[in-house]
Amino acid sequence: MARRNRDDDLLLEEDELTAAFLGDDDLGTATVESVAVQGAQPAQPATDDWDEDEAVPGQLAVDVYETKERLVVKARTAGVNKNDLDVSISDNQLTVHGTLSAGNEDGVENYFLQECYWGEFSRTIALPVPVKEEDIEAVLKDGVLTISFGKVKQDTVKKIQVL
Repeated sequence: MARRNRDDDLLLEEDELTAAFLGDDDLGTATVESVAVQGAQPAQPATDDWDEDEAVPGQLAVDVYETKERLVVKARTAGVNKNDLDVSISDNQLTVHGTLSAGNEDGVENYFLQECYWGEFSRTIALPVPVKEEDIEAVLKDGVLTISFGKVKQDTVKKIQVL
């Protein structure tokens, strides 16, 4: 078996990546098979087969940042009614759970394209700093859920006596 150096491996990986993302027209006369590496399989076409009854909640994307006094979590929740949101905190972990309703779609016979996520979503994140559980504000405005926490001040150092 021939040995390859690291530079050859990088080139082969780039060729595989190029082949995976470009069609035959983009590669000129090259095809996926012509750039395949020994032992590698050509990419299989994606299928649209899925189990519609499978209940897997979507995951909510969040931004988490801090100011001098507060920890802030923001999430894009456009189209979600505040009554369909459940926000809770336990052991310094924030959980946001909700449902995004597609609305009334009576009479739809066939979808030509369906990219929007409809249904349940959930996200639990460990908060990066200690917060005051009694100082929390949650606001849903213009499709953005903003949850703001008062931070526990940890500026003072407590001396621990070693016994």
